[in-house]
Amino acid sequence: MPDASELADWLRLTFAPGIGGEAQRKLLSTFGLPERIFATGAASLARTISPKQAEQLFSHDSQQAIDAALAWAAEPGNAILALADAAYPKRLLDTPDPPTVLYAKGRTELLNAPALAIVGSRNATPQGEANAEAFATTLANAGLTIVSGLALGIDAAAHRGGLRGKSSTIAVIGTGIDRIYPARNAALAREIAAAGAVVSEFPLGTPPLQHN
Repeated sequence: MPDASELADWLRLTFAPGIGGEAQRKLLSTFGLPERIFATGAASLARTISPKQAEQLFSHDSQQAIDAALAWAAEPGNAILALADAAYPKRLLDTPDPPTVLYAKGRTELLNAPALAIVGSRNATPQGEANAEAFATTLANAGLTIVSGLALGIDAAAHRGGLRGKSSTIAVIGTGIDRIYPARNAALAREIAAAGAVVSEFPLGTPPLQHN
């Protein structure tokens, strides 16, 4: 994870409204690390992104959100990983839209371990959940970290099975990492953070939204 000053620049880039992942990657590709982006004038940036976006990048005050994120990252077991970090999941770099930063709680080394995703119905039958848990335990004991989404049903069963296996489990969530949804899986999330990892691409405080 970068030092606090470098991380603050990464966060400032992601917190600027109206500048999504595509624009962020264009800036990073053109100018390099965020500190170099912010050392460049808005007029120069406007040759890569729109003038309105360039103005937003410098005018938006995100210091309160940056301070909260840095305080969270300073707590034991917490990390914010930027695209340039060695611990950032390398498989995500091969996707068309990798998140600029990831919020992670737990064993970040699992993010680059051999992995397999198990997802399924939230309204699974008891036999379906038992099968998912058994498969996950067997696969985790065979060396695969089990990845799922912390939803009710098959996802939760897969996480439980992964926790019983030697390679553990990763929960990828659609809220801020300080918000657990559904609440019924809060205890499971704590277990995963202690023995595996919980990961989110969304800023702290992001509530459960359907499009996420």
